[in-house]
Amino acid sequence: MTQDQVLDEFRAAEALLEGHFILSSGLHSPRYLQCARVLMDPRRAARLTDALAATLPADLGIEAVVSPAMGGVIAGHEMGRSLGVPAMFLERPTGTFELRRGFRLDPGTRVLMMEDVVTTGLSSREAMKAIAAAGGTVVAAAALVDRSNGAAQFDVPFYSLIRLDVPSYPADALPAELAAIPAVKPGSRAAA
Repeated sequence: MTQDQVLDEFRAAEALLEGHFILSSGLHSPRYLQCARVLMDPRRAARLTDALAATLPADLGIEAVVSPAMGGVIAGHEMGRSLGVPAMFLERPTGTFELRRGFRLDPGTRVLMMEDVVTTGLSSREAMKAIAAAGGTVVAAAALVDRSNGAAQFDVPFYSLIRLDVPSYPADALPAELAAIPAVKPGSRAAA
């Protein structure tokens, strides 16, 4: 699947938004990818995760997929389906990611940490720490969209379906044209 085909999927789902958005990281951006909208169609979600799964090296030996809630739940579930392995998600009942709902990892389970979108990589790194604390071994990280502009760094290989370089700004350094538009917070986590 080419980058244009992936973006066409987002456009068809009305999931590629223009305006002034506050991202989960607390940064501000003129564009936003609402992955929940693109993933609400199971056939579209399957096409996207199947395309990403096809790029993962077979020698990773992935035994489970674990995603951070909320945004990564559907993407992670679909990736588990694509790879034919169990899919679980992490929650933050007290502010720190943990496995709940009877989910567990046997010691050394080879895990793919799956996100919908990576901007700073903070949630991904927090999720990987929780996976390790639960006994899993993170062998790779993946996301449908890497919008980190190359900034997200992990201690494992990182795979994304597309890389979308969209500017993002701290609240105190907004360009005038962005500052003139009211900000909307469409994400699932409170601003940092």
